[in-house]
Amino acid sequence: MSKSKRQTQRLWLLGAFIVLIYGASHYQPDNTDEVAQQTSPIAELFQQKRSDVLVEISGEVSRLFADDNRGSRHQRFLVELADGHTLLIAHNIDLAPRVENLEIGDEISLFGEYEWNDKGGVVHWTHHDPANKHPHGWIRHQGKLYQ
Repeated sequence: MSKSKRQTQRLWLLGAFIVLIYGASHYQPDNTDEVAQQTSPIAELFQQKRSDVLVEISGEVSRLFADDNRGSRHQRFLVELADGHTLLIAHNIDLAPRVENLEIGDEISLFGEYEWNDKGGVVHWTHHDPANKHPHGWIRHQGKLYQ
């Protein structure tokens, strides 16, 4: 192969490489997964300031509080969801058993009613309804169901 043909091939390769680098530097991947995680159903309820909505969630216990003993007694704890949103859980221990051995870092899932507040929201009705007029809620922790 002659010297001029090799130089022409090298120029073409160099040009193709430059085009490839330019295209790669301007590539922007589709961020739909990231956007979907940022707008979880709970985050949407919080942004819309909605209440009285039945929700099923899973998350990690991030804080434990003293029981609320005014009126009906409630076991209270904070759950952090995968998207970072935190919710106060108010579990009525006059109608359902206390969640045993609950510790920070524990995984928990539950079904109850979301109520908006400016701190992220509260989920209550995590127990059965003795009058059978409200959907029954529940909490699952370490394989045990509390309702």
